[in-house]
Amino acid sequence: QVQLTDIGGGSSEAGGSLRLSCSVSGYTHAHYSMGWFRQAPGKTRDGVAILDTDGRTHYADSVKGRFTISKDHAKNTLYLQMNRLNSDDTATYYCAAGAYVADKLAPHEYNYWGQGTQVTVSS
Repeated sequence: QVQLTDIGGGSSEAGGSLRLSCSVSGYTHAHYSMGWFRQAPGKTRDGVAILDTDGRTHYADSVKGRFTISKDHAKNTLYLQMNRLNSDDTATYYCAAGAYVADKLAPHEYNYWGQGTQVTVSS
């Protein structure tokens, strides 16, 4: 059983930065993709950034060049560094893990989810 715990989040002014962390416990084999999703009130949950099994990264167009996903394998922790934040980034952010993911940014491909952490950006 994989358990994910979202840490971080908070508030920032537009143009600022925040870093999210996701602590991973339980067994995750080599075929697990991991990533970050977000959901704003009244909107669908959307993929933000994915770290694939081969080390490749995938980003939503809206965050390319501003967000960076990474993983510290020794600490078994996934990160999302968010820079140049804007009000459209306000949402609840979730980390997720899934095996044999085909559509990288599609939420339905992921089986395990963190509890979510709130990010609020004021303009």
